Amino acid sequence: MPRHAERKSRRARARAIVKARLEKLEEISVSKLVPSFLTLLGMCSGLTAIRFAIVGDWPLAVAAIVCAGIFDMLDGRAARILGADSRFGAQLDSLADIVSFGVAPTIIMFNWCLKDMGTPGWIAALVFCAASATRLARFNVQAARDEGATNVHPYFTGLPTPAAAFMVLSPLLLSFQWDDPRLQNPVIAAVILVVISGLMVSTLPMPSLKYLRLPRRYRWLTWLAAAGLLACLVTWPWATLTALLAIYIATIPLAIFTHRPCRTAKV
Repeated sequence: MPRHAERKSRRARARAIVKARLEKLEEISVSKLVPSFLTLLGMCSGLTAIRFAIVGDWPLAVAAIVCAGIFDMLDGRAARILGADSRFGAQLDSLADIVSFGVAPTIIMFNWCLKDMGTPGWIAALVFCAASATRLARFNVQAARDEGATNVHPYFTGLPTPAAAFMVLSPLLLSFQWDDPRLQNPVIAAVILVVISGLMVSTLPMPSLKYLRLPRRYRWLTWLAAAGLLACLVTWPWATLTALLAIYIATIPLAIFTHRPCRTAKV
């Protein structure tokens, strides 16, 4: 091959390489990074909750878990709106959830009361963490098989980890409102952890708010309810969280009895 032809071929290959790299950079748009950024903010909130639990600042620890829950809702919604759903985002979301809703609530409850039980309290904490990891792994498998919650099938198989985290923290939430020493009973807390762990790894249908949407003409009601909820959270944070948790728990038996067994996701 003549020298000038060889140089021309090299320049063509170089241009092709540069073009391919520019196309990859164009694919990494800001819109696709937003959901992952929100997921990472949720994980940081969970880690911050652990920090507050270590120093014994319980209200801020719970507030950090609430922030993690908000980011967990926003990242999925942002991914759907921006069309940025990806397997990477799903895996990152599960890794963040195990920190924010598996490890962080466990550390909070252990430092708050379970440490008074010694080894049995730590074992209860480990059971909850293991159940959280199992639940998230099963969710990933269901998502890969398209067997998770959908518009037609608005149920999860087993208790979702965010809901489980807030249920575990319920004695702490109640203690912010009522100064009753019985709420800090480590035995009660350990039983709650074990029972909720069982619900997470169970195959019972659990309600999912992910695909519950009002018709477009009633969409204003959603914004009105969100504004009212935000106002209540600012004014009465612990009472509002307790009420929301009670409403969700009340829907669990309804989901179990109204759900069609043939449509339960199998893993």
